[in-house]
Amino acid sequence: MKIKAVIDRIEDGYAVLLLDEKHTVDFPLEFLPEGIKESDVLSIEIHIDEIEKEKRKKRISELIKKLQKRDL
Repeated sequence: MKIKAVIDRIEDGYAVLLLDEKHTVDFPLEFLPEGIKESDVLSIEIHIDEIEKEKRKKRISELIKKLQKRDL
């Protein structure tokens, strides 16, 4: 899914992104390109990262197993 967002304003370390007429998002500046300014248009792509999801599930499962062994 691709989303277009316009930077409405920048305040207190956040950019207020206008997604459409009804929705805004406060987004930390540290995750945005350096030098952004009001009225810049961002193209944002959002997708589920299945590979990372599986890695995290595996890691959590391993941690749970370690904790269960420790509690025996």
